[in-house]
Amino acid sequence: MESIEKIIAKQLLDLKAVRLSVDKPFTWASGWKSPIYCDNRKILSYPRSRAIVSKNLARIIEQNYEKVEVIAGVATGAIAWGVLVAEELNKPFIYVRPQPKDHGTGAQIEGELPIGANVVVVEDLISTGGSSLSAVDCLSKAGANVLGMVAIFSYNFDKSRRAFEYANCELRTLTNYDALIDQALACEYIAQNEVDTLREWRYRPEVWGREG
Repeated sequence: MESIEKIIAKQLLDLKAVRLSVDKPFTWASGWKSPIYCDNRKILSYPRSRAIVSKNLARIIEQNYEKVEVIAGVATGAIAWGVLVAEELNKPFIYVRPQPKDHGTGAQIEGELPIGANVVVVEDLISTGGSSLSAVDCLSKAGANVLGMVAIFSYNFDKSRRAFEYANCELRTLTNYDALIDQALACEYIAQNEVDTLREWRYRPEVWGREG
């Protein structure tokens, strides 16, 4: 039986939610050059794949965070996923904005968050971890007890791993960069001679493509 890491990785590749291009790298908003681009919002357009992802995110929470009381999504990419997971678990849902609103109440957290509530945060993608952990910090300052975070995909950067460890926030993902590359090779989305380049990028993403 295939592992959930392989199943989700194959879904991402089949739906082109993840695209790999060694010869013509993508440019991220940060300015980094990258041979991979991930857009998990594409999965939302495919009911069967959407159900596989949301049910497995909910399963991770059920198995590891039985005391969860509220599901929180990180705006904007994980709002839909958070709602789907909250519906699956029959739990209240809230979401966290990157910044407080500049109008109305000026809220950064949307929805009802009881003081001391046990919260699990849902993310779609983990890169450096900065925006994700900013949401965790916001929730903690608002009085939540953040049990951990679940996400669809992580690039497995050393920087993000250290950031989550420093923040004392447990992270669990459905799949990750290493599993994706293995699956891409097995399904012939990439050639063997591209694997080393793809693995090299993950260890030095901030300088990859800028040397020489």
